[in-house]
Amino acid sequence: MEITLELIVFTVLALFITVSAILAVTTRRILRAATYLLFVLFGTAGIYFQLNYSFLGAVQMLIYAGGITVLYVFSILLTSSEGDRSEDLRGYKFVVGLLATLAGLGVCLWITLRHKFVPSVFEHGELHVSRIGHALMSSDKYGYVLPFEVISVLLLACIVGGIMIARKR
Repeated sequence: MEITLELIVFTVLALFITVSAILAVTTRRILRAATYLLFVLFGTAGIYFQLNYSFLGAVQMLIYAGGITVLYVFSILLTSSEGDRSEDLRGYKFVVGLLATLAGLGVCLWITLRHKFVPSVFEHGELHVSRIGHALMSSDKYGYVLPFEVISVLLLACIVGGIMIARKR
């Protein structure tokens, strides 16, 4: 296997995402977890940009890294008090978490090792923006209008729920 700059950049991004994801789930402070999640989302956008998926990279940075993370931080600051820390995982919770982690790792490895990654099937680049726009706003079989509306209603309900919890205090 030839070591190229593309491989080095991918390896650095993959390590960055992995370390940030581990830190996000192991930190005791919820605000730090949201910050590490932001780093994971930026790293994922970097991989999209490396694959020449500029539209998906921009959506990842604007919607997920920008909007969703700000919504998480807003919800955390509204609903948590100063110095909130997560509880220690002891006993059966730790064992169940470890078993779930190992099961997830096993499923991921099984799927990855069974699949043949054929480079001829994968095409670099992206679709034309007008095709992406028509797919996003289409109500056909493979359209995304309904999921988009459901997610927007869900986010609105989360904001209203956070405000209602904050007002009770």
